[in-house]
Amino acid sequence: MPLFTTRVYVTLKPSVFDPQGRTIVESLHSLGYGGVAHVRQGKYFEVQVEAADAAAAEATVREVSGTLLANPVIESFRVDTPTPVA
Repeated sequence: MPLFTTRVYVTLKPSVFDPQGRTIVESLHSLGYGGVAHVRQGKYFEVQVEAADAAAAEATVREVSGTLLANPVIESFRVDTPTPVA
């Protein structure tokens, strides 16, 4: 079965306060980057999965993301289109 790589981006939902993002903004302001108004932190995953095709790989990664990689109560996630591993 072919191997596919997919990128997953997990971020806090807009309604969830992001203290780490706020700390980053404050630090950037103290470093002279006053134009930075807002930062939201998140997580990045690269997942390799064996699947019959790209659609099956994406379905598996979406399931994994919703089950383990993201906390659906406070986070949302985005899955890129899987690419075959050369």
